Amino acid sequence: MDTFFISTPIYYVNARPHLGHAYTTILADCINRFHRLTGKGTFFLTGTDEHGDKIVQAAEEHGKQPQEYVDAISRQFRDLWPELDVLPDRFIRTTEAEHVACVQRILQQVYENGDIYFGEYGGYYCFGCECFYTEWELEDGMCPDHRKELQYIQETNYFFRMRSYQDWLREYIEARPDFIRPERYRKEVLAMLREPIDDLCISRPKSRLTWGIELPFDSRFVTYVWFDALINYISALGWPDGERFAAFWPNAHHVVAKDILKPHAIFWPTMLKAAGIPPYKGLRVHGYWKVDEAKMSKSLGNVVEPLVLRTKYGLDGFRYFLMREMHFGHDGSFSEQALVNRFNADLANDLGNLFNRSLAMTHKYFKGQVPEAGAELSPADEELITLGKDALMKFMEGFERFHTAEGLEALWEFVRGVNKYIDQMAPWALNKQGEKERLATVMALVLACLKRIALALWPVMPGTASTMYAQLGLQLDPTRIDLREEASSWHVLEAGTEVAKKSNLFPRREFQPDAGANQPSESGKESQEAVPEEIDFQDFQKLELRVGTVTESGPHPKADRLLRLKVDIGEAEPRQIVAGLAGDFAPEDLLGRQVVVVANLKPRKLRGALSQGMVLAVHHKEGLGLIQPSQEVEPGSRVS
Repeated sequence: MDTFFISTPIYYVNARPHLGHAYTTILADCINRFHRLTGKGTFFLTGTDEHGDKIVQAAEEHGKQPQEYVDAISRQFRDLWPELDVLPDRFIRTTEAEHVACVQRILQQVYENGDIYFGEYGGYYCFGCECFYTEWELEDGMCPDHRKELQYIQETNYFFRMRSYQDWLREYIEARPDFIRPERYRKEVLAMLREPIDDLCISRPKSRLTWGIELPFDSRFVTYVWFDALINYISALGWPDGERFAAFWPNAHHVVAKDILKPHAIFWPTMLKAAGIPPYKGLRVHGYWKVDEAKMSKSLGNVVEPLVLRTKYGLDGFRYFLMREMHFGHDGSFSEQALVNRFNADLANDLGNLFNRSLAMTHKYFKGQVPEAGAELSPADEELITLGKDALMKFMEGFERFHTAEGLEALWEFVRGVNKYIDQMAPWALNKQGEKERLATVMALVLACLKRIALALWPVMPGTASTMYAQLGLQLDPTRIDLREEASSWHVLEAGTEVAKKSNLFPRREFQPDAGANQPSESGKESQEAVPEEIDFQDFQKLELRVGTVTESGPHPKADRLLRLKVDIGEAEPRQIVAGLAGDFAPEDLLGRQVVVVANLKPRKLRGALSQGMVLAVHHKEGLGLIQPSQEVEPGSRVS
């Protein structure tokens, strides 16, 4: 069996997941599903990168130990993917014992081969990038990415002889045009390799950093985060003797954003060469999602929350927008208005209308059963079939190259073509004229087209595709269907198959700017709230605000973003309060914390759980924060 291995970067856990993480991972999921649909054995890897300076800094900012902190953030990534219908075969963490052992084994092997040496180095160090910069790489004396002045550090470290593999790597890339795609990034890497590259500093002294994988040959040092993180792609496959490594590594494809091109295109292949491991098959590089023409970043306050968009506009519509809107290799421009426009034009008007009208006519003219097609096909019928075959071949070519936007546009030419065919054939007129045999052929052909459209959409919109199949009286089992075979042949559905009476897959959406953040102002900062109506002091006095201590905390069984808390506010028994904090706090984060509670709020049920009050929180750029007293006070203390 042919195999296909796809990986995302393992995401750095110094911040919560956002739209950029969601795009990369949904893209990998779609490409993985596509290859599974063509009969290949597939393996899809994602995970989290959990060592380094930035992790220690982030943990300290949150008042946690590094392991406690990475456990919490890694869980947020792991829990997000099922919410977005992403199904990785493996979620790896770089703190796993198996990964640590694999990193140390490779380090020892490269060290014994003579490609790691001890030396002294001085350079400008960026804690944000976790790397050294030479003076000529700086921009106005600052880090080119973070625009901050850097600290000059002089220290002894271990170095990987990366420079000795420079000529080999340049020749390897030049001989393999598909190794790095799109072409612009291949040219960028070759340009880097035309200039001398430095050896890679692969250690950090424990006197400066202890949170990392210890070097197997010198316990005074830990491993540089990139030399650790990149190895996940083979540690997850059980290198060197694992069956998965033997089966999948020869067809390994890495999906990355352009900001981590150099580590994947230069560090990683030379590391593999030094360790005697064949390079991966392909590196696929995408651009950034921009908001107001700026790259998403916490500091700019323009981070887009994927679960907010999924909730507002539907999961499959969200997945479709991401795959359709960004042209692979280029930057994409995000706005909720663009999402709504794409949803209504492509999904509600084109696809949704096609399914609904086709099923309705099948019920109107053939009592809801697939009719028997006639033996003779008209030139218009043949033209539609040719359009469908060509569209599906272009769709598959696009997905083979990771160009999902082009693939979906080709498929939509077919969707629009089927709608046009129905208008031209006018089944209502054929029925009125009594041309039942011709009407049966037209409707049988239309339903056959719908089946193939639904099948092609399964990688992008798995839930919707399964629903479309069910509406056609079919069951979608990707393990038993080959998209290439369906594209080349054109069998109609079995006559007599019962289809649904109607289809309402994509009700039109309205832009909902008031339903969430994600709409930054021109300055990139959060928009100011409209000035609320003024109230009297007597109105404020009606609120009973009390300090409480959280004694129990757990997830809501029916709502992902809600937590069920027990809060002691000085009464005989703690109150149960349901709070929308799950997106920002793990249940254990709240235990023992003091919060401010609206104590005289009328009790109500939230998704079946009684809530006896409200916990107050403040919105800020990174999510929600708790409103707390400056020092611990007695539960039940009044806030005024």
